[in-house]
Amino acid sequence: MSKKDFYEILGVEREASTDEIKKAYRKLAMKYHPDRNSGPEAEEKFKEASEAAEVLLDKQKRQRYDRFGHQGMGQGHFSGGGAGDIFNDIFGDVFGDVFGDVFSGRGGPGGSGSGGRGRPGDDIEFGVGLKFEDAALGISKTIKLKKKVCCGTCSGSGLKKGTVTTTCELCQGQGQVLKRQGFFTVATACPQCHGSGEMVKDPCQDCKGTGLKKESQKIVVEIPAGIDEGQRIKLRGQGHDGLFGGRAGDLYLLINVEDHQLFSREGFDVFTILPINFSEAALGTKVEMPTLHGLVELTIPAGIQSGKFLRIKGKGVPILGRSERGDHIVEIQVETPLKLNSKQKGFLKDLENEEGAQHYPMVENFRKYLSNYESE
Repeated sequence: MSKKDFYEILGVEREASTDEIKKAYRKLAMKYHPDRNSGPEAEEKFKEASEAAEVLLDKQKRQRYDRFGHQGMGQGHFSGGGAGDIFNDIFGDVFGDVFGDVFSGRGGPGGSGSGGRGRPGDDIEFGVGLKFEDAALGISKTIKLKKKVCCGTCSGSGLKKGTVTTTCELCQGQGQVLKRQGFFTVATACPQCHGSGEMVKDPCQDCKGTGLKKESQKIVVEIPAGIDEGQRIKLRGQGHDGLFGGRAGDLYLLINVEDHQLFSREGFDVFTILPINFSEAALGTKVEMPTLHGLVELTIPAGIQSGKFLRIKGKGVPILGRSERGDHIVEIQVETPLKLNSKQKGFLKDLENEEGAQHYPMVENFRKYLSNYESE
């Protein structure tokens, strides 16, 4: 099968400048690089684009290709699986910060290629239980957790006093080793020194050479008003200390809100079911309604039905980052008496005899429908 034209692969004209070829190649490399796309198709497209760019970015190779095509290139001219000469010498400025360090063997967990030891600390996830009111209104809370902190004996170096580190023999202090992946080579953290480029031969006895020790700490955290179940609070730099002077990780507080006896929540609105008796529903009344912000007098209109909602504006949960608050919504539930004495039953019988359709429109409508249904 004949090979595709290199200019066609990169999507450029035959008169394209070096900068245009670099730009086209960078776009394809970003799209099909195996670190971003898995599968043989992406790998093949990446190899194809790299082969085309290697030729077209080399002045002599391009002239030979323009004159003789693929036949003039000979066999095996693409060196993408080699030690990285293509990517270092020709494509270094194409990849820049994105892939340059990977192919050249620079950088990595320890910092520069010379093998700095500092590594960032791990993050911590910590569950925090809150009362309904505390989550809604905010609270200052003290939490106690165990975290890895810099060893005081060796000041986090991991070294026995008076000793120094030695160069890792496996990576020769680079912190990385080259690993073949398919048709190209990538640099990975050295498995022996874990990317530091250095080895501790005489470790500190207190931290066993790790540079870190576990200890319990108390941290005061401010829980913002309006936080809700399942949300997280990030405290930068409050996680485990970094290794050998690296930055500390972050602390993530996972919020768990306890159920409330009367209140529930949807967004920033608070909901309450208010039970009232038959007489209160029929005649109307006023009740003292508890809210997050104290008692509020609530007027119950005469003739209210179960399932009706009454809204108390601005008495809900404070909205995160804003001065407004949600509402407190009251759902009415009319409770039918369970036990009646003979006198009470008599009152209800008298009431029933006096009642007409205007008193119970929903009952009357249902009975009309039922009457029509039975007559069909």
